[in-house]
Amino acid sequence: MKEIPIWKEMSPGFRSLIKWVPITILTGSLLGLVGSAFHHVIDLATRLRGQHPWFIWFLPAAGGLIPLLYKKLGLEKDPGTNVVIRSVYTDDNIPFRLAPAIFLGAMLSHFSGASCGREGAALQLGGSIASSLGKLLHLSKKDLVIITMCGMSATFSALFGTPLTAALFPIEVVSVGVVHPSALLPCLLSSLTGFAVAGLCHIKPTAFSLSLVPELSLLTLLQAMVLGILCAAVAILFCTTMHSAASLYQKYLPHPLLRGMVGGALVLALTLLVGNQNYNGAGMFMVEAAIAGSIFTGAFLLKLLFTALSLGAGFKGGEIVPVFFVGAAFGCVAAPLIGLPASFGAAAGLIAVFCGVVNCPMASFLLALELFGGQGMILFAVTVTTSHLMSGYIGLYHDQRMPYSKYLPEFINQTAK
Repeated sequence: MKEIPIWKEMSPGFRSLIKWVPITILTGSLLGLVGSAFHHVIDLATRLRGQHPWFIWFLPAAGGLIPLLYKKLGLEKDPGTNVVIRSVYTDDNIPFRLAPAIFLGAMLSHFSGASCGREGAALQLGGSIASSLGKLLHLSKKDLVIITMCGMSATFSALFGTPLTAALFPIEVVSVGVVHPSALLPCLLSSLTGFAVAGLCHIKPTAFSLSLVPELSLLTLLQAMVLGILCAAVAILFCTTMHSAASLYQKYLPHPLLRGMVGGALVLALTLLVGNQNYNGAGMFMVEAAIAGSIFTGAFLLKLLFTALSLGAGFKGGEIVPVFFVGAAFGCVAAPLIGLPASFGAAAGLIAVFCGVVNCPMASFLLALELFGGQGMILFAVTVTTSHLMSGYIGLYHDQRMPYSKYLPEFINQTAK
């Protein structure tokens, strides 16, 4: 009788564990280094622009260089974050050249002062590099899906220092309400490895301190719910503005180079009109100001306008850090109007608007835990789930799947609007 190999005698759980531990450590280490390098490059670009404010005059030139860079790399039709999300449930290929394109494009965007974030670059860098690594390791198509999500988790974790959020976000953002159990442990291990590598590269985790958290009561629960409804409206406004800006740019300026240059000129003009650079770049210092409890009343609208003009024109980096800015600035202003502290309102607004635009309530809850240290989690949960419900089916990523209704226990199988 033929001997059965020890491998086949093992339970599926042990086989999966033995297979994925080395793969995830390798993926997390590689993408942790890439994410750390990207973090330092973006920080350097931001510091240089802070020291030399005249760099914003490069905005039109940078807007023209980015599409030329993408064309040179064979990415005339920029696939963006959507192709990474779509690859998880289709056979779409993620080109490796997307990694250097988004790295350099985001660097130019931050250097010149376009209003953009980092997470789009994190997901695209992680997805494209991890997918290519999986092909080198001769992984099956199904395993390529998992390693792609692992790469996204590792890079996100390295950039933001939120390993639990980073582990769940790539899984949850693909199909809202559907979690791939097979990807949970690999994504967590990759995320933790990326987080550890980032720490060795002297990258501090993103975290904030709240000055005042309201006590839990029926009144504060109702106030948190009202804030969630308001944040859902802001999330809808954010997504609608982003999509509309991109459509208008493409309609009236169909050539990518001209679109980028005109968009850069518009952001430059708006910067000069405002009189400062508070709304250029990612703007994390403004998020800190909002959470400290003090920010200009119309700051969230200005950041929304700067971001729409920048990303719609083709500048790179992503929307999530601008979403943090918009949510925190809005929450800081709106919370006192309904009886909540400004600091807590800024924190809750950041998380709730984030949830409204990405449709990821579980990842949002973990983000609140990691950013704010567990304070006021019940109130955060109420605000987040209310925002998730009230924001409907709109979202940043058109290829995000929504298999189930938010309102009834039924299968709807649609994508984000």
